[in-house]
Amino acid sequence: MTSGKNPEAEQPEEEATASDLSETGAPGDSDNSAEKTADPNDDNGADAGEDETTAADPEPEQEVELTPEEQISDLKDNLLRVMAESENVRKRARRDVTDAAKYGVTNFARDTLSIGDNLARALESVPPQALEENETLKTLIEGVELTQREFLAMIERHGIKRIEPIGEKFDHNFHQAMFEVEDPSQEPGTIIQVVQPGYVISDRLLRAAMVGVSKRVSNAAPNESGETGESDDPPPHIDTKV
Repeated sequence: MTSGKNPEAEQPEEEATASDLSETGAPGDSDNSAEKTADPNDDNGADAGEDETTAADPEPEQEVELTPEEQISDLKDNLLRVMAESENVRKRARRDVTDAAKYGVTNFARDTLSIGDNLARALESVPPQALEENETLKTLIEGVELTQREFLAMIERHGIKRIEPIGEKFDHNFHQAMFEVEDPSQEPGTIIQVVQPGYVISDRLLRAAMVGVSKRVSNAAPNESGETGESDDPPPHIDTKV
């Protein structure tokens, strides 16, 4: 009598189970192999991430903290600079105010100088003999002279002075040479005639005086040999430009 279990029928199931395990491998082995395969990749990825973080985010430089003494010295230096700049601004402002008070009427004064020139020409155009013969003309000229004196007094109150350099040495800062004349009685470079008077406002030239200047005589008296002697010194050069 046979039992209910068939040994031949059960054997294939056990072989199939062992075969399956041998083909697929044990569960533990598959897990270990998976871990071994994943570990190198995970390590490389971690290292790459750390390198990128280090390259992208460098460590910030630490600020150097000043000592209290250095801070005080720095503040003092800044304060001195500000004070010096403020003083320079005040000096420039004072200078501008002073210049405005002295030279503010320069353009107006220059335009009024022609009035004084016309008054001077009117006085010079009348001969002295005509004044003695004509009382009306004499009274008129006296009025012109009074007007001229009032004009000169008015411009002097504003710091403007007239230049009459007869007999003075030529100075290109204040004079304009119009011509040169040989005059043995005068030193070369001496002003012997004033064509038009000049004016200065405070210490600045308002208008240069137009003058005639003496120069060295070119031909001297003949010497013993009969030749005309000339000085070895060259005549002084007069700059006729202002």
